[in-house]
Amino acid sequence: MYSSLLLYLRDPVTVPVYSPDGSQLGVVTLPDIFRFPVRKDLIRRVFLSEFTARLQPKGRDPLAGKRTTAESLGIGYGLARVPRIKGSRRAAFIHSARGGMAAFPPRVEARIWERVNRKERILGTISALSATAVLELVKARGHRFSAPAVPVVVDSSVLTAVSKTQEAVEILKKLGLYEDIERAKEHTRWRSGKGKRRGRRYKEPKSILFIVEDVSSPFARAVRNLPGVDVVMPSLVSVLHLAPGAHPGRLTFITTGALKGLEERFRVGLE
Repeated sequence: MYSSLLLYLRDPVTVPVYSPDGSQLGVVTLPDIFRFPVRKDLIRRVFLSEFTARLQPKGRDPLAGKRTTAESLGIGYGLARVPRIKGSRRAAFIHSARGGMAAFPPRVEARIWERVNRKERILGTISALSATAVLELVKARGHRFSAPAVPVVVDSSVLTAVSKTQEAVEILKKLGLYEDIERAKEHTRWRSGKGKRRGRRYKEPKSILFIVEDVSSPFARAVRNLPGVDVVMPSLVSVLHLAPGAHPGRLTFITTGALKGLEERFRVGLE
């Protein structure tokens, strides 16, 4: 399957490789997975599958609205023949009555997970990964940066060379990526509605995606609390990270070790 897909690849993508101090070490040719066609329809389908897989099924008590002794009075009283609470004219046991059951409650057996095929999921993830190497798509998604090429590839020595957030901020400024962190901070806002009192007070835009081979490294710990940032390993990266909201082209920071991990993961998955 992998060899058959090589017919549809774009031209090879070459990007600079930076050192932990922000200086350019050289250039690197990205793996073939970054040359795949960007299939927005496939990305959206896989995104919906991964997003709905996280939802918790919910349902109603089968007896909700039915715990009552209400009975219909029958005919001849000039009243509608709906169940009435005894000793009163108040209706019960119907969905249109006060305190009644819901008309169409959610059911536990309802299928809320959008399923996709295994190969379809792999190709959707690769397509979303390929979109991170298209400068026009990254800019169209609203990211602000001055880096000359995307994704931004940095030598893996940065994982141990940086241990403080302020040091990481300085590197991001040298790489031309910190503008996007500021954008996420400026546009973080209060959620409207009841969600404010349900543990989701703020709505925070997505900024940089860091793909590193070790999420416990000092660098990963230094950047994980920056506004809108996600830190993920190559083995766990998904369309939820690469295309939030099913919109491909997320601004991505990749270490050289993670780049090799991505190539190995998807080559094995497509063979």
